[in-house]
Amino acid sequence: MKHISSKDIEKMEKIFRLNLINSSTGYKSANLIATKSESGNPNVAVFSSVTHMGSNPAMLGFVTRPLSVSRNTYNNIKETSYFTVNHIHEKMIEQAHHTAAKYDEEISEFHKTGLTEEYLDDFHAPYVQQSEIKMGCKYLNEYEIKENDTLLVVASIEHIYFDDGIQMPDGWLRLDDAGTVAINGLDGYSLPTLLDRFHYARPNQEVKSFFSKKVNS
Repeated sequence: MKHISSKDIEKMEKIFRLNLINSSTGYKSANLIATKSESGNPNVAVFSSVTHMGSNPAMLGFVTRPLSVSRNTYNNIKETSYFTVNHIHEKMIEQAHHTAAKYDEEISEFHKTGLTEEYLDDFHAPYVQQSEIKMGCKYLNEYEIKENDTLLVVASIEHIYFDDGIQMPDGWLRLDDAGTVAINGLDGYSLPTLLDRFHYARPNQEVKSFFSKKVNS
């Protein structure tokens, strides 16, 4: 097994180090965050840091990169408080990845990538029409991560949209049925396959599957 120490990491070429560290922590969520400025300019960008923060109240969070340069997504959220989180579908990975390109503030990534704006229930921020699972969110707070000058943005989940067919009787969403992808590192898109699902684990009790046999057998 190969071993790399922190001293080795410090000496690495920048891109090599980015690829190694970003992929070593495992698969990440693949989402498009869409916003609209007060002046009406829409913006959409790929994020791999969206994470569950709590279910009661329903919250999520995501990490922004340092604000030493203009961040359209963050600026729009601070102006309006609203944004949407849209799962990246297996059939839209090229368009989604294109949103990482640094366009000027007045240029909409929707227009440049072929993704489609969708407005639902009078929500200020646009959704991505091609996304199978999408959430409307409202800014709550932010927390500075001093070690690398990033911010953790925390938001409430105000709306959730998805196809009825992917929801199980207990509320759980089967993401592989929705074609939701995951991100490997900075630029790798993978389509996960469900292996099994287990009941709540308790001490000294056998782990029980929700399925009578493996779902991929």
